[in-house]
Amino acid sequence: MVEYNIYLNGLFGSLADPVRRDILSRLTKAAYSVSQLASNYDISLAAVAKHLKVLEKAKLVTKTRNGNEQIVSIAPEALHDVAVYLQPYEELWSKRFNAVDKLLKEVS
Repeated sequence: MVEYNIYLNGLFGSLADPVRRDILSRLTKAAYSVSQLASNYDISLAAVAKHLKVLEKAKLVTKTRNGNEQIVSIAPEALHDVAVYLQPYEELWSKRFNAVDKLLKEVS
């Protein structure tokens, strides 16, 4: 259980940064080279590489070599783990909102 919590901490920590979330969003559409990704941001190539390292450590992206370039792809398995973790909370809040909606309809 402790290892799973450490894993989730890494996942959520990596998703806390807006640049990393944007990188993931871009990678849902296609795989990109590191330099292609870096061209979308007003930060250095080294800074983008650091963001990618965090995402890679969290197992949210994978890198492969294509000649001299590193190609980055999304790794959806980790996102599935986040969804599984959040599922009970989604169910809880859905029930609560449905109860509030029902109450409001009864009152009006």
